[in-house]
Amino acid sequence: MNRSLLLQFTRQDLIDRHAGSSLGALWTLLLPLSQILIFSLVFSKVMGMKLQAMGMGPASEYSYSIYLIAGLLPWLAFANTVNRCVGVYQEKASLISKVQLSLLRLPLYIPLTESILYLIGMGFFAAFLLVIDFPFNWTWLWLPLLMAMVMLLAFTLGLAGAVLNVFIRDTREVIGLIVQIAFWATPIVYVADMIDSSWHWLFEGNPMFHLISAIRLVLIEGQAPPLMPLLIIALGSLVLLALTRYVGKRLERDIRDFI
Repeated sequence: MNRSLLLQFTRQDLIDRHAGSSLGALWTLLLPLSQILIFSLVFSKVMGMKLQAMGMGPASEYSYSIYLIAGLLPWLAFANTVNRCVGVYQEKASLISKVQLSLLRLPLYIPLTESILYLIGMGFFAAFLLVIDFPFNWTWLWLPLLMAMVMLLAFTLGLAGAVLNVFIRDTREVIGLIVQIAFWATPIVYVADMIDSSWHWLFEGNPMFHLISAIRLVLIEGQAPPLMPLLIIALGSLVLLALTRYVGKRLERDIRDFI
């Protein structure tokens, strides 16, 4: 699949999200904005200064909102990419039957779309931080690399699930359930220190824990992330992606027959 076709798929995906609605593509801006407003205004009043008392970030009534949004935006991009990739072959079955497309490259428009939505959300988030005089730091330059790793992991898991889902149709539901469980196994709405230390080994084996922790570290604390966990995650994602592509190429004819 060439670049122009990939961009066309991405553009159409953004349009189709709100096709038929009165505001159309404007919802692409309004939904992230509403999320930022809810998290920053409502949750800040509910949680108050609890994170400040725990030493998380600068002293501010918006400490919890900043902590929450910094973790939630990358998680949503990750979860949406995984879940949507798993079912992409069934959703595009009519197109696959008519046009000769690379099945392993077809889902690429999904992480691209979710990355655009993440950037929109981050734009509103950055504007919010600017309004409340939150200090910006050079460590924000780590964000593109960290988000690229998030999307690489999400695409790899989603592509593996997409291949498996062709032959085992319950795969989509199982992975959706696993993603929901993983949300609560990742400190997004809570702080890891709130959990008994005897359970912290669960976090160590969770790649999204390390990625979201790194994103929060560069955004909130202004510190560079530890490199070793990131290198392990990147290497593991690339190995799994290579294995998935190998299996997918060998099964491509069968995949087309089963769709």
